[in-house]
Amino acid sequence: MGLLVGVAAGYVLGTRAGRARYEQISKTAKAVAASPVTKKAIEVGRQKLSDSLNPQPKLEPMKPIDETTTVMIPRDQLKK
Repeated sequence: MGLLVGVAAGYVLGTRAGRARYEQISKTAKAVAASPVTKKAIEVGRQKLSDSLNPQPKLEPMKPIDETTTVMIPRDQLKK
């Protein structure tokens, strides 16, 4: 019975004091999510992740064999 009373009292006190704090946190989170800086950071992060997970190597052309044939080599194997 004591545990039930304690939980009920904690809930009541938490909801009274917590609603204003919840609104403050919610407003701040929405402002950060809508920020152009945040959107750009997410876009850049997604692109880097996509590039790192892509199984296809990035290919660069080497010297053409003839007018219609070009040999491609993975970018990481190019001699610098």
